[in-house]
Amino acid sequence: MDSKAMYKLSYGLFVLTTKVGDKQNGCITNTAIQVTSDPNQIAFAVNKANYTHEMLMESKVFNISILSEEADFEVFKRFGFQSGKDVDKFEGYDKYDVSSNGIYYIKDGTNAFISGEITHTTDLGSHTLFICTVTDMEVLSDASSATYEYYQKNIKPKPEAVATTPEGKTVWRCKICGYEFEGEELPEDFICPWCKHPASDFEKVVK
Repeated sequence: MDSKAMYKLSYGLFVLTTKVGDKQNGCITNTAIQVTSDPNQIAFAVNKANYTHEMLMESKVFNISILSEEADFEVFKRFGFQSGKDVDKFEGYDKYDVSSNGIYYIKDGTNAFISGEITHTTDLGSHTLFICTVTDMEVLSDASSATYEYYQKNIKPKPEAVATTPEGKTVWRCKICGYEFEGEELPEDFICPWCKHPASDFEKVVK
């Protein structure tokens, strides 16, 4: 079975933001879809390990900023490769605005945003599926939306192919975000600290 077949599914990439009190936070997701048009509803899934998940369960409100082909890798690093538990993802960042619900949305490298309220949740094990009613939305640019395939081919940096570190250790690289684990064997229960994907999404780096 070739797990890379999953990468052929056509879906976009988004910055999902929410707010609890004065705390604004967000994460990268790739699962937002429209599920009904009347009423207008969308759905998205979020890993339970993400701080954004914890905040969404409390706030029940959010913005989805739709990333375009004009996005650069910096937005993925800022919102996807660090946790809001440890850092303020908006510190030193001014490429956002505030929608009518009081939540930030991303302006740089995005072509639209959608605001909504969470009406239902479904436990999916590692993730929660959120079903939401749309409350507002705006088009920000005419740039094409960035698909996951486009991200893999054009946005994510291409690392150099090296078999071992200078110290002679084997490298295992996450196929999703590029995080590298050094060691002869990758533990079966290893979870990527950046994107939260499992060991099955790592590959041994070879020349």
